[in-house]
Amino acid sequence: MKKAEKETLLIVSLYVDDLLITGCKGELIEDFKKQMLDVFEMTDLGLMTYFLGMKANQNEHGIFISQQAFAQKVLSKFNMSKCKPVSTPVALGEKLSSISEHDRVDEKEYRSLVGCLLYLTATRLDILYAVSFLSRFMHCCNVTHFKAAKRVLRYVKGTLGYGVKFERIEELKLVGYSDSDWAGSVDDMKSTSGYFFTLGSGVFSWSSKKQQTVAQSTAEAEYIASAGAVNQAIWLRKLLYDLNEEQVEATEIKVDNQSAIAIAKNPVFHGKTKHFKIKYHFVREAELSKEINLVHCCSEVQLADILTKPLATTRFEYLKKQIGVCCFVANEEC
Repeated sequence: MKKAEKETLLIVSLYVDDLLITGCKGELIEDFKKQMLDVFEMTDLGLMTYFLGMKANQNEHGIFISQQAFAQKVLSKFNMSKCKPVSTPVALGEKLSSISEHDRVDEKEYRSLVGCLLYLTATRLDILYAVSFLSRFMHCCNVTHFKAAKRVLRYVKGTLGYGVKFERIEELKLVGYSDSDWAGSVDDMKSTSGYFFTLGSGVFSWSSKKQQTVAQSTAEAEYIASAGAVNQAIWLRKLLYDLNEEQVEATEIKVDNQSAIAIAKNPVFHGKTKHFKIKYHFVREAELSKEINLVHCCSEVQLADILTKPLATTRFEYLKKQIGVCCFVANEEC
């Protein structure tokens, strides 16, 4: 980054030998590119349209990022180009286990499929829960796991042009959502944590993963999930500070469990929380320092639901729209 007092002049993002350059003044960008070309053998590709397999459509209203071309390659690779689409990536109420009597399948093919889907989650957080769930069975995949993975492909087939949109806004305000299920894994009764963050428009940071410990209550599962969200929020606040977008006020993280919020805000240890791992009480410290503020929201508006459990079609479609996952064509015409 190149900064002058409170103004960010130039930002260069580097991934191996691929660079993205952005800034507030065109002449600074041109000057930087000239300096780089004098030292390194490089190719100027102009305004970003493709980067690491992701396509970016930019206009005066904002940016739309998708991986349609990559998704089509994955469908073709696994002979699913003409498959029948489904409305959700995970069947409602579906429970998969690593211990079953179903026939095993080729682990190499299953791992390849899940790996492709994992890369697709770079712009498709609507499939993140399903792919994260399927990745738990890399070592013991059977026909039911492979069928579930192909269902995700069928969903992708029906939503090929989808991606995530970011509208142009004046104020960048960091807001988080945190949620969990309870004992969702039939193998070890561990819960799934999910969170994501927005800056006033579109979701730009998200996670869905199984918790490391068995939660003995829904409050504990939600508290553990919020601890992961708090850690990410602290890092994002530091990153935004480096970009001259300091978050002066505490970052709100919306949680739909009042007990978890009460545990975070009350520094007194209760009998029901004495078994919590110490590392999760970092949430309390972040609350006391006014960096984070856990806020209660009702379950109906808890957008992170889409990252923790299978959902009915109506609920899934509602949450998908709310988090900014849409079709580029629909975004322009509808």
